[in-house]
Amino acid sequence: MTLIERTDFMSVPVQDMERAKRFYRETLEMGSPDWDAPWPEIETGNVSLYLIDPTAVGWDFAPHTAHVALRVADVAKAREALEAKGVEFDGDVHDSGVCLMSFFHDTEGNRLMLHRRYAD
Repeated sequence: MTLIERTDFMSVPVQDMERAKRFYRETLEMGSPDWDAPWPEIETGNVSLYLIDPTAVGWDFAPHTAHVALRVADVAKAREALEAKGVEFDGDVHDSGVCLMSFFHDTEGNRLMLHRRYAD
């Protein structure tokens, strides 16, 4: 028997909920069944991202320092589309030998990456 079945969601800390919702909804073009919820959950196909203002539950705000990898069909094309929307990237597209990655931050300072694995 396995104790942990799967990961259901990952919390994404935000300071300005409206600004963060606009970024994920409009800039990244991600969907949520209820953007008006106090803590919208963004469906990604495997693990949901859950936007939360930690100060609303008595915690301090601190952005994620580990990147959330967002799978895209083509890293270069996705990066180009986001750059056209004003997103700034940290360095060039990185090729690890098994995947392509391009690093950036959301409006709240959380680290994100565009990601595509190309090798087995």
